[in-house]
Amino acid sequence: MAETSASSVNSLRSSLAPWLRAGATAVTLTACASGGSARFALRDPLWRDTDLRPVDARCHVEPTKSDPHHVSCAPAVYESPVYWDGADNLLFRPLSGLFGLVTNGEAVDVNSLDEVPDSAWFESRVGKRSLTSEELRLGGCSPDQLLDPEHAADASWIIDKGKSEGSTPGFRVVVPGKGKYMLKGDAPKDRQPERMAAASVIGAAVMHAAGYYVSCEQVIYIRPSILKLTPGLTTRGYFEEEKPFDRSALDRMLARATKRNGLIRLSASAWLPGYAIGPYRFEGVRDDDPNDVIPHEDRRELRAMKVLASWISRHDVREDNSLDEWFAEAKTPPDSSPGHVIHYQLDTSETLGSLSLGGGSDPVPTWSWDQVSRRLGRSYVIDWADLGRDFITLGLPLRSWDTVAMTPGQEIFGYFDVEHFVPDQWKCLYPNAAFSRMTERDAAWMARILARFTPAMVRTLAAMGDFTDPSHRDYLAGVLEGRLEKILERYLLRLSPLADVHVEDGDRLCAVDLAEWRGLRAPFYDSARTPAGVTLTVTRRNRGGLCVQLVHVAGDAGSPDDAPERYLRVIVEDGVAKGALVAHLYDLGPARGFRLVGLERPNP
Repeated sequence: MAETSASSVNSLRSSLAPWLRAGATAVTLTACASGGSARFALRDPLWRDTDLRPVDARCHVEPTKSDPHHVSCAPAVYESPVYWDGADNLLFRPLSGLFGLVTNGEAVDVNSLDEVPDSAWFESRVGKRSLTSEELRLGGCSPDQLLDPEHAADASWIIDKGKSEGSTPGFRVVVPGKGKYMLKGDAPKDRQPERMAAASVIGAAVMHAAGYYVSCEQVIYIRPSILKLTPGLTTRGYFEEEKPFDRSALDRMLARATKRNGLIRLSASAWLPGYAIGPYRFEGVRDDDPNDVIPHEDRRELRAMKVLASWISRHDVREDNSLDEWFAEAKTPPDSSPGHVIHYQLDTSETLGSLSLGGGSDPVPTWSWDQVSRRLGRSYVIDWADLGRDFITLGLPLRSWDTVAMTPGQEIFGYFDVEHFVPDQWKCLYPNAAFSRMTERDAAWMARILARFTPAMVRTLAAMGDFTDPSHRDYLAGVLEGRLEKILERYLLRLSPLADVHVEDGDRLCAVDLAEWRGLRAPFYDSARTPAGVTLTVTRRNRGGLCVQLVHVAGDAGSPDDAPERYLRVIVEDGVAKGALVAHLYDLGPARGFRLVGLERPNP
């Protein structure tokens, strides 16, 4: 597999597909000699970026509590003030767009086969191979990270840190033989019981399977006696002053948590390895990371995350729910060079129908923020477009959030439903620079990944919530499956749904039609022909598989491999999706067969 240097964005750009601007209207498959759109080079596609290679970061003074003159040779720690992040995305960035031309070009980190290479941001998993139920359940965990509180000795889990940010109370523990974990209380019975811990585990499993780096998340049940509190700790939530985290604070938190059979239900997040350097922004680059060369708003995996977020209603997608970790080659000190950065997604607890309860750790009436809760996923916290429409129409037309209602018996999922879900109208809390630049090709790429989540996998995800009431599991599985079907109907059927495109036996172009595989439409393929009248046969396989019999180009057998007369384009239309798939190949002769070098999915 060919690789390219991550030190230069131009070298990665060279692997991009030159997008074709022509489509076909008939249900045909044609092959033609070179001409028309730009050619792809005769080389392997990029499947792995080099941003995981060790690089040297600039050394600088990074004060610590014990050493105000400490010198760090990792990228500088970035702190993300929650006030500024919200103001920047709600006010300043939208205003700046009024005074400049903003265009949504195609994503930069895409290889010649219209896929995202593995990198420090993304690693293809379910999009590349089938995942077992056990792999899906593990999510971002390794087997040795799984906790066993039932057999833990009293006072063996040491609380060494109070939670210093976020709206959910919690604390950090050191578990013998396992490491550090952040434990957070599940919502009490009057605030969506069991949803929060379930959302943390299910959301992380979804994101990990899709390809993102996440923390290890678990639902655990503990007896309070296994905890031992270190004296002198403090805690602080969003919009709160720092306050002691002592025995009374711990007892209040555990008293409010959901319980089962006398045990406390908590979510456990394994402490990430490496040296934390703060969250990443959804635009620009981290200037002091030599591997970070592609503007974040132009990364397909960040743009298309919007589609995944809409599926589980992860409305709280902001920079503070991400974390960059520096992995030094020397390990000690952890902020030495050389090293590399891994970009993690954190905290999916605000998914699966989270209600807006005002934030903070103090009790508030469950329904006090109901009007905000109804709008989650349907409008920004401050939505200038909605405000403008309300001003013009005097607020008379009904909006989707005016008619949404909770399902009786399933109130723990708030307003998380299928009926009111419109995939391309879904919104997070406030505008996201990468989400705003998502193109049809970005969304179609994510749809091809999400199509791999089978109904059986969705049922496994729902069961991971470990709900006391089985009806919650069944309801959640139904909503997840229904929302997924809507996403696939919207984003999988506009551009070509063909995936896993490859050459078999040297002369057959084979693929899987994900639309047929998912049962979205009946299969519709036919034989094909070339402009010269040569018929190309399409062979059908089970589960959406198909192969096209390629025909060797008549020409000079002694011509170079990359000669124009050896270049072939095959246009495949399935009669279902509006767009076609254009495969670019080189004919290397009967002995060596055809070589696939590029794929395009032109807009219809």
